[in-house]
Amino acid sequence: MAHILTSNPPLGWRQTHLGRLLGHAMRRFDARVLQLMASNPDVPLALSNLAARGQVSAAHIHITRHLALEGSRLTELAAQAGMSKQAMGKLVDQCDAWGLVTRTPDARDARARLVRFTPNGLAWLQAFQQAVGQAEDELRQAVGAEIATVIAIGLEAYAA
Repeated sequence: MAHILTSNPPLGWRQTHLGRLLGHAMRRFDARVLQLMASNPDVPLALSNLAARGQVSAAHIHITRHLALEGSRLTELAAQAGMSKQAMGKLVDQCDAWGLVTRTPDARDARARLVRFTPNGLAWLQAFQQAVGQAEDELRQAVGAEIATVIAIGLEAYAA
């Protein structure tokens, strides 16, 4: 429904449009995933402490979501996450300092380097998979299985 701006418009739509609701839902989901990871005993202690203190953000999750198991070049990782190479480089630097990832020479191009998960990073990835599964289960419980299925189908169709 289109709203026409008038001298006294009903502006509630600005708070309830789908884009805003999707943003809130995504932030809530990511926060829950990080909360679950912070309390997961399989996550290396230093990383769970960072997550518990809010030092790990949704931006860091981009690396967890997009880094290929065999490694990725920084430019590939940035493109998949929809970020600039410079912004992704800063995230990779932080994750490297935390022991999540490391940079290794790229066998395909001696000038390039690959970002790879460390063993701690792979434990983080496993915890991420478990946390996403639990958060999805919680969403299904909160809205019902049928609605959760409709949400998933609708979002897949919209994102395609």
